[in-house]
Amino acid sequence: MGLDLNFKTDADPERIDQAREYLEKRYSELKNRGKKLSKERLLVYLALGLADDYLQSDIRLSLLQDRIDELVNKIDSPEADK
Repeated sequence: MGLDLNFKTDADPERIDQAREYLEKRYSELKNRGKKLSKERLLVYLALGLADDYLQSDIRLSLLQDRIDELVNKIDSPEADK
C-alpha cells in the first residue's frame, strides 16, 4: 500500500505476511473499483469493511456457540439417556 511500517509483535512472521497480503488484496480491490479516492479514504473504507467483516463473524460465532451449547445440554440432559 506504499507505506513503510515497523512494529514489534510476538506473532509468527508467516501470520504477519498473511495479514499483509490480505490487506493489500482488499486495498487493491477497493482501489480498482474505478473511483479516484485518496489513500486516506481507501484506508478508512478498508478499515470499515474489515470491522464489518469482524462484527458479522463475531455474530455468527456467537450463534454457533449458542447452538453448540443447546446440543451439549440435550446430550447431558437426563432424557438423553433414555
